Amino acid sequence: MRHPVTARRDRHGCERPALKAGVLLLLFAGIVGAGCTVGPTYRTPTVATPRSYANLPTTSSEAPLSIPSPSQGDLGQWWQQFHDPELDRLVERALQANLDLQSAASRIRQGREQEIVAGSALVPHIGSSATAMHLHSNSNPLAGLSGSSGGNSSLGLTLYSLGFDASWELDLFGQTRRAVQAARATTEASLWQMRDAEVSLTAEVANDYIQLRATQARAQIARDSIASEEGLLNLARARARVGLVTELDVNQQLAQLASTRAELPTLAAEEKALMHALAVLLAQQPQALEQELSHVGAVPAVPTSLPAGLPSDLLRRRPDVRAAERRLAAATAEEGVAVAALYPKFDLLGLGAFAGSSVSGLVSAHHFSALGLGLIDWPLFDGGQRRATVRAQREARTQSYLAYRQSVLAALQDVEDALARYTSDQQRLLALRQEQAAAASSLGIARAQYRTGLVTFINVLQASATDLSARDQVERSTQALAQDLVSLYKALGGGWDRPPGA
Repeated sequence: MRHPVTARRDRHGCERPALKAGVLLLLFAGIVGAGCTVGPTYRTPTVATPRSYANLPTTSSEAPLSIPSPSQGDLGQWWQQFHDPELDRLVERALQANLDLQSAASRIRQGREQEIVAGSALVPHIGSSATAMHLHSNSNPLAGLSGSSGGNSSLGLTLYSLGFDASWELDLFGQTRRAVQAARATTEASLWQMRDAEVSLTAEVANDYIQLRATQARAQIARDSIASEEGLLNLARARARVGLVTELDVNQQLAQLASTRAELPTLAAEEKALMHALAVLLAQQPQALEQELSHVGAVPAVPTSLPAGLPSDLLRRRPDVRAAERRLAAATAEEGVAVAALYPKFDLLGLGAFAGSSVSGLVSAHHFSALGLGLIDWPLFDGGQRRATVRAQREARTQSYLAYRQSVLAALQDVEDALARYTSDQQRLLALRQEQAAAASSLGIARAQYRTGLVTFINVLQASATDLSARDQVERSTQALAQDLVSLYKALGGGWDRPPGA
């Protein structure tokens, strides 16, 4: 006797499983409802940072240029603080056209598509198929089986079918969800890598431009020295003609003049190379900017103040630190994918098809057949492969965490190094300016005394060489100080406030 709860009769007197379908639905709902996301849950790690930078220079009346402060300002377009329109144009054009940035933007778009690929497993996959078959045989192997007389007879069979299939892997333990998290975190890491590339690009453009202007200024100093030394050569020749000095003075000045002239080809080649480097950063032919940048300009003046911010700001501001944090998030999600592989997989399969001997009336209930399957896949023994995969992913997560901590330390070091160089180069520039003033005065005195015969020509040569070297060193130091500030802006993570790909 059947249990009255599990078996009932319909109005035709046939038994029907009244509660079997309901029980299956309840069981399925219970399985889905019990689904969880296994593996570690990601939380942004906490990294200790100092309260302030150790190498912030103090405000001093002797400080010739900018003073970094602990306040956090807008570093998105820091190059505009130099107030050089040509530099502004070069940076903006580089951000628009640079090929490395375009590649980085392409990687972001690729990552977005990978997110879709990873998430597609969360929904059923549906396919369709259609076939048409015709079989003809000159002999019918079934002839005579029905008791009819033998003889040659032919067989013809035509079959049409239209089918649909659906498959769905239930993500009960979160393997697919973890994969989506990993893909999303990887895309976000690519986004921050692009912003880091913007930071590096703006710094590289500024550095090359500053070095170009310094090279042009040094070449102008050499040309001014050549003109001055040519005048001194004429003086030595005039004094030699009247017998006041010997040809030794003339030859010494000729050697000095030739030495100064020899500097110009080297500086000209360096100037061209910097123009070519800037053009390539703008995705142009190397010679494209030669005419635009050929006019001599001064090294951009550094700003009077610089918002250095606090060390804790680097965790938010530095794109490479943010990228490392996102890679840690991706590694954590990948460990979750490996953990979920330890659990069984549940798949639902459904097949439906219309089949008949003619196309007419093919799509009808009479020609329809269906099949449904539920599959459970749970490997019982794999030689430790899946558990080893979990351990390997856990080590990968540990490596990503250590890389994140290292990126924070490297960021702090970059800022401290840039501040230390800025402080020392500022002091050096002060000393070199004093040396230049003294050298210029000494040269004027030596020339005046030579005209009156109070000193020998060697005194003039020494004073001239010292003056040329002092002016060149001041220009080099001015370049170094401006580049120190560029390095500091880069170390602080400035230059990425632009929308990605803009």
